[in-house]
Amino acid sequence: MDLLRFSTAGSVDDGKSTLIGRLLYDTRSIFEDQLEAVEETSRRRGEGYVNLALLTDGLRAEREQNITIDVAYRYFATPKRKFIIADTPGHIQYTRNMVTGASTAELAIILVDARNGVATQSKRHGFIASLLGIPHVLVAVNKMDLVAWDHDVYREIERKYTDFSEKLGVLDLTFIPVSALHGDNVVEKSEHMPWYQGPSLLHHLEHVNVGAHKNLVDFRYPVQYVVRPGQDYRGYAGRVASGAIRPGEKVVVLPSKRHSVVTSVDTFDGELDEAKAGDSVILTLADELDVSRGDMIVRPLNLPIVATEIDATICWTSAEPMKPDTRYWLRQTTREVKAFISRILYRIDVDTLHREEADQFELNDIGRVQIATAQPVFFDRYQLNRETGSFVLIDPTTNNTVAAGMIRGEVRHEEDLLDPHSAEDRALSEVSPDVVWEGWNIPLPKREERNGHPAAIVWLTGLPASGKTTVARGLERRLFRAGCQTMLLDGDQLRHGLTGDLGFTPEDRRENIRRVGETAALFFRQGCVVVCTFVSPFREDRDRVRGLVPKGRFVEIFVDTPLEVCEKRDPKGLYSRARRGEVGHMTGISSPYETPEEPEVHLETSGKEPDALVDEVAEALRELRLIRLGRPTGGGRE
Repeated sequence: MDLLRFSTAGSVDDGKSTLIGRLLYDTRSIFEDQLEAVEETSRRRGEGYVNLALLTDGLRAEREQNITIDVAYRYFATPKRKFIIADTPGHIQYTRNMVTGASTAELAIILVDARNGVATQSKRHGFIASLLGIPHVLVAVNKMDLVAWDHDVYREIERKYTDFSEKLGVLDLTFIPVSALHGDNVVEKSEHMPWYQGPSLLHHLEHVNVGAHKNLVDFRYPVQYVVRPGQDYRGYAGRVASGAIRPGEKVVVLPSKRHSVVTSVDTFDGELDEAKAGDSVILTLADELDVSRGDMIVRPLNLPIVATEIDATICWTSAEPMKPDTRYWLRQTTREVKAFISRILYRIDVDTLHREEADQFELNDIGRVQIATAQPVFFDRYQLNRETGSFVLIDPTTNNTVAAGMIRGEVRHEEDLLDPHSAEDRALSEVSPDVVWEGWNIPLPKREERNGHPAAIVWLTGLPASGKTTVARGLERRLFRAGCQTMLLDGDQLRHGLTGDLGFTPEDRRENIRRVGETAALFFRQGCVVVCTFVSPFREDRDRVRGLVPKGRFVEIFVDTPLEVCEKRDPKGLYSRARRGEVGHMTGISSPYETPEEPEVHLETSGKEPDALVDEVAEALRELRLIRLGRPTGGGRE
């Protein structure tokens, strides 16, 4: 059976511990002596009912105050699936405990008290769940018995939390009305809420997709220990962080960049034909290389980012305030390097999601920083790989963990961005043998000076049939009339040639956007305003293209059209075919679409004509100082 790790979160007294206790009780996952102890404690306290929250609240202070302070982990199983639960505290002062408990979760249950509606802590924990990249969020509207099972109360909470979650880009959001105290809709469907036709909470937990967020493509193997039992054997022990590896495959060791071939994948029980993400194994290599703890073994054509400056979001977990320029230990996978926080970009107000200026962080503060390390770190963006994209900061004097971080990418300086193929990139990206990188013949500033406008990539993303192509074509015509050097890259056109060998699986979609991004970057180097119109459903793919050009030269336009409108349009009949099961991996139907988090232009199309939408985009580009739309030039006739 597979395993689902999930956490509970929400405001104080929303019933998180009671819900878990009810799950354990109704699935018969507790021993008789445990139940007897809970019943006895409940009678002694005169509560008049069996307080199932006592099954998880193990600290004396928790029992006395009826609150959760520390993270409580519980295990149970059903015939369909195994579960590990992290019961996290709701008080604001224990936010760091919530981050700890949810960091490994694949699903978050956020409880909302039906009497109080959507509270600040419910929003806070939803925001943290989105930061941690938890793919599934279940909002349990609890204590429905105390609002007389009122459907209108439930619908209002559903509406408010849906509106809030749209700002977070939650991929899978589910609502279930429950009464944890009485067990309604927890394990069995409730007779008190006939208006609710969805599954029970346990049924949803048993059937939610597990492992969808795991990175099964990028092979990353942080070395933990060198095994040398004798002169004839040298192995490198560790756990496969992501991807998979087989004997005979070529690998490269970081940071030495030495190449070799895997000769065997060993375990205590013998050799394996393949090691996958999560497997603890020993790799042996064909060559005698200097490999030690903290090094990383990867494929030569699939490399992580190697950098000494990291852009990250952190949660400060120490009672001692942050001190910029203080030396810390940064621990990421098995690698530990000296580091300091070189710049604080902003602190996030988790109530409003607004950014605030800050010169230090205090306990439970969340914000974005830049970190400089004494030695290179090998990582992927957290949204792409939670294993290699996470880290902790450790105070070297106290050995306390002072912060937990999620890596957004490397810090890219303007001078580096003018040449996207830096020396480090060229040293690692051995895409073809015996090929040497040659610099650009005519510098970009010269081309921009001649063209009379900056180069830029204008990237339109949205659901199929959202209107991206219509807006993109109108925009390019507008730019062309104004004398701009333009190039329009359209998904259907490129799939007739450059990417015609690719399908629509998640892997093929990523490769499609990778090729498109590299093509767009070439036209960018020519000084063009490159207008790209692609569904491009995954954020990390769009962000990877953004990283190919200097800061401020990539304009992401979210063409926001409701799914029902797109289905009504359906010019190619794809939605109707997808509904009949004739088309697989259809974005919006059978494949997810990750909405942009911070697009430069949010284009809401409802009730607007195409020309008005083009005007809106053109005005945004003018405000960004990327174009100057004035009188058409003599060569600008269409």
